Amino acid sequence: MSTHENIIGRAIELKELIAYQDGSVVSKTLIDRGKGTITLFSFDKGQGLSEHTAPFDAFVQVVDGEAEITISGTSHTVREGEIIIMPADRPHALRAVERFKMLLVMIRA
Repeated sequence: MSTHENIIGRAIELKELIAYQDGSVVSKTLIDRGKGTITLFSFDKGQGLSEHTAPFDAFVQVVDGEAEITISGTSHTVREGEIIIMPADRPHALRAVERFKMLLVMIRA
């Protein structure tokens, strides 16, 4: 059974859907449709994603811990319960200040 099938129609604690792994970034796709995706990530302290761009806005909600997200050279500290939108076609990167988990929503329309 896929993750999507396991969570549909149920109330679930996001933090519990993905575990931390030492020295790693872990991702779990919750929904993948032609118009967009919802993906849960966990990052060990010091891990991150190097600078890149995406053709669509990316909505990030930190569900545990703290991250430094850089958008077009400007650094933002984002903590549990906070959100940030990374605009389309602008370079962005992120780094785990401490272990953190985030929900990434990409809508391709």
